[in-house]
Amino acid sequence: MRRDCGGDPWPLFCDFMLFATRGSRASDSANDRADDWAEEWPEERAGIWPKQPAAASAALAKVPAVTLGFWVIKILATTLGETGGDTLSMTYDFGYLVSSALFVVPLLVLVALQIRAERFHPLLYWATILASTTAGTTMADFATRSLGIGYAGGTLLLLTAVALSLAAWRAATGSIAVETVRSAKSEGFYWLTITISQTLGTALGDWAADDGGLGYLGGAALFGGALLVLLVLWRGTSISRVLLFWAAFILTRPLGATVGDFLDKPLAKGGLDFSRPLASVALCCGILLLVTFVPQRAGSHR
Repeated sequence: MRRDCGGDPWPLFCDFMLFATRGSRASDSANDRADDWAEEWPEERAGIWPKQPAAASAALAKVPAVTLGFWVIKILATTLGETGGDTLSMTYDFGYLVSSALFVVPLLVLVALQIRAERFHPLLYWATILASTTAGTTMADFATRSLGIGYAGGTLLLLTAVALSLAAWRAATGSIAVETVRSAKSEGFYWLTITISQTLGTALGDWAADDGGLGYLGGAALFGGALLVLLVLWRGTSISRVLLFWAAFILTRPLGATVGDFLDKPLAKGGLDFSRPLASVALCCGILLLVTFVPQRAGSHR
């Protein structure tokens, strides 16, 4: 029997996610019990009583806490997505369409494994992020270059897609806050939004660096500055933390894209002309070291 996707406008994606997560029903039941507990004991949820049942805390156990280490790894991952995607599509000349297909398959597998997991696994989580950013690179290049819609057209199209994904997520689950990602449905929307935002970031970075005339370093400075502005807003204002988180998450992608292009593009085009495969291996090793040795803990995105 087909399960309801709550009005999801991407039924095939949602069906795949729900099929892949049949083994997580016990976890969903635990989350349901946690919600029942929150309604029955509002005093404890409000912090009047100090400790929550294990089921309530386990509901948040599959997302990493947002720390400085989180953002450093995220930026390195987006940079690797750029160099890794270009390695397959350009250096090895697979083309954008074939490269996209090759990256999308492991992405879907990793998303399914991530949703099926009962708790937060750092290596699995960041492998899924890497898969989404490399797939996003080649999909954006296919749309903007092969289909000929251009960087501006691709940016506007993908920005609209991100907005629609967030709107559908909120309509289906009631919240787009990452700390509410507990069910297969909400986690499916989470990874869909992330993948679209990774694709958007590539188009936006190329638009700023090429059409905008900023160059790779200028584009990196622009997006890095925008992230600093968001940090100031986070520290000094009461603007929605959910909005600021997603804005920062999206902006790390064009920052990584412009840095990645600066590393591997020819000297004549303003790059350093590093080997794409070697740069990708170096970035991958750096990420692996950080994920292994920098403390990784589950937590909420606040």
